[in-house]
Parts: sequence; C-alpha cells; structure tokens
Amino acid sequence: MRAPYVEAGVPTPLSLRTIGDIRAALLAGHGFPGDEEAFETDLQRALDASSEDDLTAVAAVIMDYRGRVRLYQDPDFDTAVQEGIDLAMRVKRDARGE
Repeated sequence: MRAPYVEAGVPTPLSLRTIGDIRAALLAGHGFPGDEEAFETDLQRALDASSEDDLTAVAAVIMDYRGRVRLYQDPDFDTAVQEGIDLAMRVKRDARGE
C-alpha cells in the first residue's frame, strides 16, 4: 500500500485543535520569535479577564496564535512579506522624488 501523494516542499499542516497542540507547535519552533512566551502571557491575561460564562478573550488568543503558527508554516509567507517590504520602499522613494 502506497502513502498518499504529498507535494515535495509543502509541509503537512500541524494539528492545532487544542491549547496543547498550539503549545507543542510553538515549543517546536513553529512560530515567530517570542511567540512561545507571549502565548502563555496572553493566554493567562485573557483567562484572568474572563468570567466563567464568557471565554471570548481566551478564544481570541487561541485563534490568533493558531493563525500565527499557520502563517509561519506557509511556504509563500516569506515571499509575501518581502513583496510588502519592496512595495513600501518603492512608495518611500517615490514620495522623496528619487
């Protein structure tokens, strides 16, 4: 039996269904610099500010860091960031009349 076809160079998306999954991904380096510590701080702050029947702030932190891990994994992310930097530099040069 053969394994399903996987395109070379495209990472398999991480399972990010639980807080533990997000912690494990960040611990393994699948986030931006400082995300591992910031996640714990942001999560604790959201928990402290939440009531028993409203965990909206906690859910927002979880969704934010899940998105950050997914962005970090996206092979096109670096290219998109560089394109944005290049565009900003062009706009600055144009504004200065260079």
